[in-house]
Amino acid sequence: MRKYQEITPEILEKLQQAAPGHVYTGSDINEDYSHDEMELYGKRMPDVLIIAQSVEEISAVMKICNEYHVPVTTRGAGTAETGSPVPIYGGVLISTEKFNHIKEFHPDDMSVTIEPGVLLFDLAAACAEKGFLYPPDPGEKFATVGGNASTNAGGMRAVLYGTTKDYVNAIQVVLADGTITRFGADVCKSSTGYNLKDLIVGSEGTLAIITELTLKMTPAPGIVASLIVPFEDMHAAIRTVSKIKNSRIKPQALEFMERSMVEMSEKHLQKEVFPKSVGGVEAQAYLLVTIEADDEDALYDKIEKASELVLEAGAIDVLVADSPSKMKEAWAARSGFVEAIKALSTMIDECDVVVPVSKIADYLEEAEAIGEECGLTMRCYGHAGDGNLHIKLCTDSLPEEEFRRRCEVCFDKLYDKAVVYGGLLSGEHGVGSVKRKYLERFVGKTNMQLMTRIKQAFDPNMILNPGKVVYDDV
Repeated sequence: MRKYQEITPEILEKLQQAAPGHVYTGSDINEDYSHDEMELYGKRMPDVLIIAQSVEEISAVMKICNEYHVPVTTRGAGTAETGSPVPIYGGVLISTEKFNHIKEFHPDDMSVTIEPGVLLFDLAAACAEKGFLYPPDPGEKFATVGGNASTNAGGMRAVLYGTTKDYVNAIQVVLADGTITRFGADVCKSSTGYNLKDLIVGSEGTLAIITELTLKMTPAPGIVASLIVPFEDMHAAIRTVSKIKNSRIKPQALEFMERSMVEMSEKHLQKEVFPKSVGGVEAQAYLLVTIEADDEDALYDKIEKASELVLEAGAIDVLVADSPSKMKEAWAARSGFVEAIKALSTMIDECDVVVPVSKIADYLEEAEAIGEECGLTMRCYGHAGDGNLHIKLCTDSLPEEEFRRRCEVCFDKLYDKAVVYGGLLSGEHGVGSVKRKYLERFVGKTNMQLMTRIKQAFDPNMILNPGKVVYDDV
């Protein structure tokens, strides 16, 4: 484990001068700052918590930490699931939770400039009020947008609109030595040197600290509706995904889920939405499809075409949720998966591998076999339109040590299969600390070395979020 400077009274005094009134130590630091949403991945209290209020404060803090080789971890809302915001080396934790203002809308340029601590929910609502859509739609609406950018979060609408990186026009950052700089610009395209902006997006705080984002908006869709499509088995559902994507329907969202997941969520929400049997045929899997259009005629034309397509592909019915209340009910069931799993499990571990869309059904079949072989309950759902699978390993009875051991074996096999199918380690949650050991098998030794050199170029003293993504013991 890499050695770093401990916080001395001298260093603490300098930090307090750099961020007066915003520096906390000891019992003044809430335990929540020691972990993210996956507490199973470990806890570590920071030695110092700084609730930053400005880019100048962050710059001043980084100059001190770089001089003394103090490790620094940045945290937004702490909704990550990979251990990424956990200060595993102690040191300084910079929270951006109060650095959370929507600074300016640029309607003519269809963009908005914000601070990193703005919540996704608040940004989406503010854009909607002005007739715009901020398309990235991760499931956790109370994550910070800075955190979304750090992991290149995707979500439900990625199949049509892309992920967070596709909406970052410009980004202001503080480098490890305290330098404030800016990458990108509020323009539509660029061939101006290396794309450093996109290097920061998805780097999980290991290269720089995000302090401002200028984000692209799109016009809000005129009208939307969702289709609940039950199938007799998962393979029939997944085989239909490519047919939908290759059509002219262009779904805004295209999700898949097993019946067991739907039943768990509906039980948790105490409301049934998805049909379980149609004409005596039991539904075992579902697609949830959202379609958008400029007007009602165009929307219902798309709904008709989509219905014909899925029924020909083997769907046993199509339910249309074409009112706000019906859509809310359908998506509430989908959004409730994680909470339902938590309510019915004593421990959970998860991965979010991504495979080619054409390989989803085959990969899921092998994944389920691996789960049975390892003696773990496996819950699967995900973004069918882009091949991003959420695989939850659960238990309500195993001791923690045995659960961890089985998960280790299971993930080893799951990731090996993902490599075989041409997939990648993570589609949107990131690498963090717990997945770092698997990264090389996906990207290879050469790419790991390149990433480490990039890290060293940005952060020679390796103080930014150490222990995450790349190797830092070089």
